[in-house]
Amino acid sequence: MEKRVTIAMNGVTGRMGTNQHLVRSILAIRNAGGVRLANGDLAVPEPILVGRNEKKLAELAATHGVARYTTSLDEVLGDDSVDIYFDSAVTELRADGVGKAIAAGKPVYCEKPTGTTLDQALSLWKQAQAAGVKNGVVQDKLWLPGLMKLAYLIRTGFFGRILSVRGEFGYWVFDGEYQPTQRPSWNYRKEDGGGIMIDMFCHWRYVIDNLFGPVKRLSAIGAVHVPERYDESHSRYACTADDAAYGTFELENGIICQFNSSWAVRVRRDDLLTIQVDGTNGSAVAGLTQCYVQPDATTPKPVWNPDLESPIDYFHDWTLVPTRDPAKNAFRAQWELFIRHVYDDEPFPWTLLEGAKGVQLAEAGLDSWRKRSWVDLPAL
Repeated sequence: MEKRVTIAMNGVTGRMGTNQHLVRSILAIRNAGGVRLANGDLAVPEPILVGRNEKKLAELAATHGVARYTTSLDEVLGDDSVDIYFDSAVTELRADGVGKAIAAGKPVYCEKPTGTTLDQALSLWKQAQAAGVKNGVVQDKLWLPGLMKLAYLIRTGFFGRILSVRGEFGYWVFDGEYQPTQRPSWNYRKEDGGGIMIDMFCHWRYVIDNLFGPVKRLSAIGAVHVPERYDESHSRYACTADDAAYGTFELENGIICQFNSSWAVRVRRDDLLTIQVDGTNGSAVAGLTQCYVQPDATTPKPVWNPDLESPIDYFHDWTLVPTRDPAKNAFRAQWELFIRHVYDDEPFPWTLLEGAKGVQLAEAGLDSWRKRSWVDLPAL
């Protein structure tokens, strides 16, 4: 039996909202017949597109065969047929939309950051708790095939005692003068909610917390490496938000994590994101889809001699972790879990509280940058 699930999708005219959430998640689930629930029913999502630009909404709906769209958030939240509210609007508007959805009693699922400040993000969590509204935050990187392989290695004790984690993320974003830029201009304006630290530290919080342990303190520095860029109309503008962030995180269990995030770096590594984990019994390097390991028994013994070329091929003695099970799109995988959470009450730990923790890490990173000092991270 089919069960229609009406989802109000706010802000999906943006790149991420269109590609990952509408097309590769909700429409993909609908085209596959829905999400199987515990009673055997198929929960088939039916999106309503919500946004501020009616022309963009109409074009998106026509392109992807979506029947309904509206520029009135209040109207859609007052519609009793709407089962779930999703928000991927710009960060500056998220708290307002999510707050209204909670007040309307709708289950809420949203992108991060969940607020522009920790107080704002925590307030949403408290509102949802008081209203008894089910809620969730997108934490997509946990379902990337490479990171799932890394999580498997941790669960099975491959590393022994984990010592350190090194993450490298980013790529070169063209400034728009001669090559079209790959990211919207608001990302590089602080006044519009831009900045890579507020964006990526929210990701690193849930990756670190879920894979390696709670963060105890951090030291971070940001930079505006490219001071001017060209916007969508090819007008030059001053960049006021950081396009790179470099963070060191000390965990409660003693593990040291370092994550570099940059829109001003050229890639010479296995993937756009690589995470190296070193342990007493072995090491691993995970990308978006693949993961390579080097156990202690196959670790070479380098000898430092800068006068001679090393006879060791440092890429050779690593083994590819096999892909045993095909993985779904990471965003779709979490969407299916949230739908089952709403209808089957399955556990869903990635709540607005976890979203607030991401904002807390970003806020502490910005504070560390300003103070040029370590900043403690109290438990929420």
